[in-house]
Amino acid sequence: MLRIHFTGADLAGLRMAARPDALWEAILSFHRLRDRRGALVYGEWRSETRTRLNGETRLLGALVPARGYFPDFLTPPEGLQGLDAALEAVRATPPARLHAELSVLASERAAATPLPSWTGDLAEGRPEALCRLLGALRGYHRAAVEPYWTYIQARVEADRAVRGRALLDGGAEELLASLPPMLRWRAPVLEADYPVDRDVRLGGRGLLLQPSYFCRGTAVMYRNPELPPVLVYPVTHADAPAAAGEQGGAPLGRLVGHTRSAVLKAIGQGGTTSELARRAGVSLASASQHAGVLRDAGLVVTLRQGSSVLHTLTPLGAALLHGGAQPVRERHRYARNGPVTS
Repeated sequence: MLRIHFTGADLAGLRMAARPDALWEAILSFHRLRDRRGALVYGEWRSETRTRLNGETRLLGALVPARGYFPDFLTPPEGLQGLDAALEAVRATPPARLHAELSVLASERAAATPLPSWTGDLAEGRPEALCRLLGALRGYHRAAVEPYWTYIQARVEADRAVRGRALLDGGAEELLASLPPMLRWRAPVLEADYPVDRDVRLGGRGLLLQPSYFCRGTAVMYRNPELPPVLVYPVTHADAPAAAGEQGGAPLGRLVGHTRSAVLKAIGQGGTTSELARRAGVSLASASQHAGVLRDAGLVVTLRQGSSVLHTLTPLGAALLHGGAQPVRERHRYARNGPVTS
């Protein structure tokens, strides 16, 4: 079990990540690629991704084992700024830190599977080894994460809407209590299912909550207690994503008329079905029906929160509402994978 100990200053410093993290998603997706579980959510993604890979898994597999520790330097805080900023941060990792974290990794691997020889050059910060690693990270991200980024953003944004509502309703403690079931708030400690027994004392530094599409089962934190505290946790996935061919007609073709446009606008930064009905001036049944059509079209994500549901715009929905555009390929991908939560 993981136990994160909060002080009053830590509760005041609790915050939500503004967007997905490029390298956390890449590294955690690499775990999902080698994991047969979660086929309903990740099965099609695995099949598509494997066709685009070109040797990146062999190199990354040396640093990211299927279970257990992987070096903290692979997921720098700059990942929130995008892939380029994240890779530059990895490139700038001090050799002393590279050596220390690779030594931890080597000590936790079985004697029969020592680290490959090139990691010795990486531990010394040699430019050729760093370039090799950065090339593998970029290639893997391009194959496994980049094509799905719009969908990943939508799921993270939907999770942020749920947490933001909890924060507004009851403050930091209500936000912590709203986290997924593998995380349990028992003031002043946040407990989490974890592969080892560990206590983390925030000591007034606060905590960044980072929802992740590819995180599964358990939350993740940096091993090094001196790094800024970040808790990466899974977003909520729908149990049965609907395939585009199973939705009965072209949902986007039904997206016409004043009322449905009003409901789309009413969703704005998120709202329950009752709130949509009130904002759009329609009945509860009408708001629910229109939200369902918008969801089928890939414009809205719906998450259950207690006895109600919360609707938020996807990037495509926001682009449509504000007069933007998005490639047809992305619209079809979102409709195929998008959640249908009643």
